[in-house]
This record gives sequence, structure tokens and C-alpha cells, in this order.
Amino acid sequence: MATTHATPATTRDPGLPLSITPALLKQLAARVSAAPNAARVTTNAPYTGAPLADLPVSTPDDVEAAFKRARIAQKSWGALPLSERKKILLRFHDLVLARQDEVLDLMQAENGKTRRDAFLEVVDIGVISRYYARNAAKYLSPKRRHGAIPLLTHTTELRHPKGVVAVVSPWNYPLSMAASDTIAALMAGNAVVQKPDTQTALTALWSVDLMRQAGLPAGVWQIVIGRGSSIGGTLMDNADYMMFTGSTATGRQIASDAGRRLIGASLELGGKNAMIVLDDADIEKAAEGAVNACFPSAGQLCVSIERLYVAESIRDKFVAAFVARTKRLKTGAAYNYSVDVGSLTTPSQLDTVTTHVDDAVAKGATVLAGGKARPDLGPLFYEPTILTDVTPDMTLYDHETFGPVVSIYSYRDVEEAIELANSTPYGLNASVWSRNGARGRAVAARIHAGTVNVNEAFAAAWGSVDAPMGGMGDSGLGRRHGGEGILKYTEAQNVAHQRLQGFYPPARVSPDTWATLLTGALRFMKAAGMR
Repeated sequence: MATTHATPATTRDPGLPLSITPALLKQLAARVSAAPNAARVTTNAPYTGAPLADLPVSTPDDVEAAFKRARIAQKSWGALPLSERKKILLRFHDLVLARQDEVLDLMQAENGKTRRDAFLEVVDIGVISRYYARNAAKYLSPKRRHGAIPLLTHTTELRHPKGVVAVVSPWNYPLSMAASDTIAALMAGNAVVQKPDTQTALTALWSVDLMRQAGLPAGVWQIVIGRGSSIGGTLMDNADYMMFTGSTATGRQIASDAGRRLIGASLELGGKNAMIVLDDADIEKAAEGAVNACFPSAGQLCVSIERLYVAESIRDKFVAAFVARTKRLKTGAAYNYSVDVGSLTTPSQLDTVTTHVDDAVAKGATVLAGGKARPDLGPLFYEPTILTDVTPDMTLYDHETFGPVVSIYSYRDVEEAIELANSTPYGLNASVWSRNGARGRAVAARIHAGTVNVNEAFAAAWGSVDAPMGGMGDSGLGRRHGGEGILKYTEAQNVAHQRLQGFYPPARVSPDTWATLLTGALRFMKAAGMR
């Protein structure tokens, strides 16, 4: 929980790892684009509830100033050869890997996740940095295109940076969401003004600090801190493109505002993701996969599974295996790899999880595992929870919980399973389990979701960064990763140079004769197989 105050707070949580020093916190806070006399906001550590970070709060004027600096910096950054931008991203890649313990501690301290889950974010940024550093030229370099008239029209597609991109990133994956979208925007030649969620702003500030050490010029990537209700409008009014990850309700408003301004927007929004266990699935592997699908980052993951559909013929065996594995999970707070499930991040998220589960139980749901908060471990811990007998009148039946809670349902045949998986306005991620890979892929292709994993939860599709990732329906617009993930931050330009003769007849040829000649040419090109 964040609280605003006029002077810096001085109390420090003695349970923090030694790497998180007062000097580091002061250094990171200084990276916020805010006035020297700005109001301050204090964040709290989820593990203990104790004060963690003391940060300046940006005003709308501070945001305006950040955009002015960004526009100046972008001109020289956008003019820099791709090869020079590539060097900076690869240095950033090396620094993230070399200093991963620092950011692992920061992520755990301000988000409450386990070290295992935090490490996957380090892996993600390593992969993304390398991918766009080494593939940007393929997407952004000038490309010859077929001209209007063969041999006579020289046509080239150019890609120009949008300018200054606004990135609004959430608290649940503070390194991945802060840096991965920004990396692509920077590599495309843009400057970035970013508003991370205040709760996890330290990780975003650490990323900027490291990118500066890698050689990124001042002003190219800036951080502003504040509530969306205070500075969100200024971000939108100044951005040349908007990248947002968050709730569907806010995403709709951003899409409307972007449409009003006629700028592009990419939105990764909510989900109510389904996993289908087919009747030929390896039960033990599927049960282990379900654990990895439902409970990473305490279920606070846009692509995690909240609905589990199991073939009737194997339901009992699967449920027994899944419940047994879930009950063996170790929940707790540790700055090492000794626990399996960490804390929720905010009191409001704990309230949501508790309300959803209590509502379901009151209306007849059966708790197979978990089902309660664990204040003995810390203020925001909640047990990994498995429910069955969930019905449509229960809130969590079709509303995203965003916590360590999954509901199990059975189905009679594959057609019913697909229908159930698609019975939601969302379409972000899904998972299918089968011993037969071809069968699993065939089912996956019929699920209304931007990414579908076969015999994996979400990491296979997310980690395949050469392919696009994003949502359908209420889960968003646009894609990150792959070509779409960098081209969206550019403006395409068609430069066509016409030589010798164009479409209008030369002086000595009558219009009707010219029309006959062109008609014949069109027929010849079709017959010759020309594109």
C-alpha cells in the first residue's frame, strides 16, 4: 500500500536483504522525473507490511517536462545507427545477468513473489534484449517492394520511429513489464516516458539506471510516478503511441482516448485463462503442469490458469494428483529459492481473493486445497487454492481473480471442452494437455486466445519471442514480441520513384490505345504468374 506524505520517511524494514541499502533507494528515487520539492509516496514490503521505498510524486507539469526532454533526446537517438543501439542493448543484457541478485532482491521486496518467479523475469529480459538487438535490422532496415510497373517503379518501404512512446506498466511482473516493451520501443529509435505502478517502481528505476550504465543517453528513457487519475491524461495527451498493460476497464478508456487523438495503442488486458486436460493426457505431467500454470507469482499473472477442464474419464485421478502436489507446496517469505509460493502484493488483492473464495464457498463450492489467508506467514499471504462445484452464480466463475485460485470442471467430449474454454469474453492464454502432440495442437487452434500452449502452461508461448503475444476480445489489442512487437513502434513510409514512363499515356499515344496496351500488360502479368 502506498501513502503520500510531504517529507521522506526514514523507517526501514530490517528484514530486507543487505543489497537494498538506503544509498540504493536514494539513488533510484533520484531517477524519478519530479520537482525537487515534490510530494512523496511510501510503498510497503508485501512480506512484512513495513515501509520500503520513499519516492517523489510527479505532477502533470513534471510529465510535460519529461516529454519535452524526451523529444529533444529522441532526435539524436533515432538518428543513431541500429548497430550503435544494438551495442547498448547487448551491454544492458550483460549487466542484467551479471547483477541479477540486485534486481531479484528488489522484485521480491516490492512485489512479494518467490525468487524462482523473479528469476524468470531476468531470463525474459535477457532473451528480449538479445532478440531485438540482433533482429531489429531485419524488421527496420529499408526493404525493396514490388513497384507499380515492373522495372520502371522503384519502391522502398522505410520505417521511422513514432517519436515518444508512453509505457504504462503494472506491478505484477515489475521487470518484464517495465523493460520488455520499452526495449523494443528504444531499439526502434523512440524515446520512452514510462509510468510504472508505484508499488513496484524501484525495479523500473533500476532498469533505467542499468540502461544508462549501458550507454543509453540521458532523456531517452524517463520514469514518472503518480496515480493514473493525476498524470494519466497528461501521458496520453503527449504520447505518440501508448503501450498499456493492466485492467480491461482502463484499457477501454485508453483505447477511446487514443482513438480521439488518432494515435496507436497496444493493450494487454485481463484474462480468465483455461487449461484443458484431454483424456489421453499423462496425468502426472498434467498435474505438475497445472501447479506451474496456476500458482506462479501467487497467481498474479495475466497468463496464469484460473479455469481447469478435465475429461470425465480421468477426472478423479487427475484431481487427486493435482491436489496432492498443491498441498506439498511451501508458502512463505524467503530471499532465496527455498519456497514455492510467495505473497500477494497489495491489501486490495488479498481482499479480492478472499472475497471471491468466500463468495464461492458460501454458495456451495467445495475447497479441495487451501481456501484461507495465512497471516501467520505475513500480512498478504493466501494459500494455493483449488475449488470444485463452482457455478455461474459465483463471482469467480467468470471474473478474473488474479490470485492463487483455480476452479476444476469436468467435460464429456472435446467439443464441450472447447466450448467451455471459449465461453468468456476474454482471450489471452490457454493450455492443452495430451500425449498426442498433433491432437493437442488441433484443439489449441480452436481456442479463442492469443497464445495457446500444448503440454505447457504459458512459458512456451511467452518465451517464443520470435512469435507475437497478445490477447483477443476483452484481453486486448496489439501484440508484443516478434516483428509486430517492434514494428508497432514505427511509422511505415512508402517511397516510390517512377522512372521513364508512368500510368498516363505518353504524348504521342492516344488514351484509348494506351488503355488497350495497359490491359494487355495486366493480362500478361497474370498469365506469367507475376505477383
